[in-house]
Amino acid sequence: MRLTPFCVLLVLPLGLSASLHAADADPRRPTAIATEHVPTVTDELWDRLRQYQNVRSASFRGWAPDGRGILIQTQLGNVAQLHRVYEPGGRREQVTFSDEPVSGRFVKGRKDGALLLTSSRGGDENNQIFLLEPETGRPRMLSDGKSRNLLGPVAQDGSFCIVAANRANPQHMDLYRVPLDGGEWEPLLKVAGDTWFPTDLSPNGKRLLLNRYVSINESHPAVLDIETKVLTPLAVAPSISGTVSIGNLRFNAAGDKEILSTDARGEFQQLATLDPVSARWKWSELAPPWDCEEIEVDPHTDQQAYVFNVDGVSDVWLETAGGRRKLDLPEGNVGGLEFSSDGKQLGFTFSPTNAPSEAYSLELATGKLTRWTYSETGGLNPATFTKPRQIRWKSFDDREISGWLATPKASSATQKSPVLISIHGGPESQYRPFYSGITQFYLDELGIAVISPNVRGSAGYGKTFLRLDNAEKREDSVRDIGALLDWIAAQPDLDASRVAVIGGSYGGFMVLSTMSHYSDRLKCGVDIVGIANFITFLERTSGYRRDLRRAEYGDERDPAMRKVFEEINPTGNAHKIRVPLLVIHGRNDPRVPFSEAEQIAPIVRKNDVPVWTVYADNEGHGFSRRDNRDYQTAAIALFLEAFLTNK
Repeated sequence: MRLTPFCVLLVLPLGLSASLHAADADPRRPTAIATEHVPTVTDELWDRLRQYQNVRSASFRGWAPDGRGILIQTQLGNVAQLHRVYEPGGRREQVTFSDEPVSGRFVKGRKDGALLLTSSRGGDENNQIFLLEPETGRPRMLSDGKSRNLLGPVAQDGSFCIVAANRANPQHMDLYRVPLDGGEWEPLLKVAGDTWFPTDLSPNGKRLLLNRYVSINESHPAVLDIETKVLTPLAVAPSISGTVSIGNLRFNAAGDKEILSTDARGEFQQLATLDPVSARWKWSELAPPWDCEEIEVDPHTDQQAYVFNVDGVSDVWLETAGGRRKLDLPEGNVGGLEFSSDGKQLGFTFSPTNAPSEAYSLELATGKLTRWTYSETGGLNPATFTKPRQIRWKSFDDREISGWLATPKASSATQKSPVLISIHGGPESQYRPFYSGITQFYLDELGIAVISPNVRGSAGYGKTFLRLDNAEKREDSVRDIGALLDWIAAQPDLDASRVAVIGGSYGGFMVLSTMSHYSDRLKCGVDIVGIANFITFLERTSGYRRDLRRAEYGDERDPAMRKVFEEINPTGNAHKIRVPLLVIHGRNDPRVPFSEAEQIAPIVRKNDVPVWTVYADNEGHGFSRRDNRDYQTAAIALFLEAFLTNK
């Protein structure tokens, strides 16, 4: 039965529009966004969201070469920009003023505060590279304005940088030496279909470390002589089980050895040092049963810092000539390590599990931890922020799966909470516990518990676990969500009759597939930039990443694999989706093309279930603009109020 607008007033929860078609006149909706069937965002909901949407964060982007403070990235306006902070807790001095998000770093070797910047347009990820010199204050473009450019290592004297770019062929990311004085780009390596990641320059700027990436389970290190263009493979440690993956690859301070992490000796990325002359490997005694995910080397003192991913949180170790020690840090995640120019401090981004990310530094001699930034929390009391806890459950094959659960304070056996299962993308990614203002909104304002699972195929749990969802095993990860639904049903404080799923990118596929398999156990789902059809996705994703995705998902050109895709594609199983769906996508998405959203939404509508869509003209793989993201958040809140929390 079709509901009239009057009937909608009776059945929708408090705060929703009287008409599902009134969104055309919604003053909250940015002009770049088009919607279908999304109700008008009410003043009441917008006001409830306001504080949570104004929770900000900051990321450490490097020490100033002149010793005067640090560079950070934060989003005070509509898009993220770069700022200088001259002292801990000091004011943020904005240094970039673009209409697009900007990232960047200081040019080492220059004391004038020059910056190398990267930015793309409308989420298309065709990054352009700019040099910003303080005396002009105007960014000067070094790239061609149209190709995709990835900024690599920068010479220690600040004379040039390494860039991977597809300017010669849209399908291939060739490597170039780019002088920062505006001279001609020098071709270094034509990749011929391979994917090479430049990881480090030797101190004298004459040799470049490279990693040829085949898949997350296979990569091949090499060194390139920049003058002769001779590429020499590095000796790889014998593997105990097939292919080898190299995670990190750095020169030591002298430039005569390589420090790296690899899974050649076991399940996890372990630390080792390679002498390229003798081809001898020396394994570090620091070998916890977890991945080493970051290596930073002080180019002056040869101090080395390592970050280990220990079941989703970070352990940081420092190694010097005098030995090694674990740094005393609170529980959370650490990234973006960099030694200060005098070697006395280590800067990084620290993300506590129950507070926004901020820029920090650690004084190495004393262990003193210093917080540099104090981001706004929208007036919310940080003491009330929820800390998630880790949970574990057994899946269909008796394998243990883990995740993180955050519950509303009012949750109890007598007042069970509805549940939102938030599934990460990748799929070779991992949910790490971090603070989100929007998650806090779900907890505080909607009373929803949030579970973030790390299903099979997630990184961080060893290479065997990583491969468990490859190719024809793809839906085994969906069955992990089915087992999670069983776990939810056994919890006294969670309401198994009110469960929703949300996810982006590959997580969007997981949402759609979960909805097709378990519609009878779900209330609704939110698909954000998700894969709906692996065949069309692989055929239409940007050419420079197509083979990388085939290595993970399978090759759609192979008849046997194509048949598997046809069996598991959400577009082929959409008739089984019998609960409401919200589809969110950017039209400029270079990773998961917008056509994936265009396919799935009309098919599910044929099932006579509500399907809302939110499409942005000026976004790509996720919404980066504040106005668009705020509207997206409001649309999701409306959707969850309508179909999850409303009994």
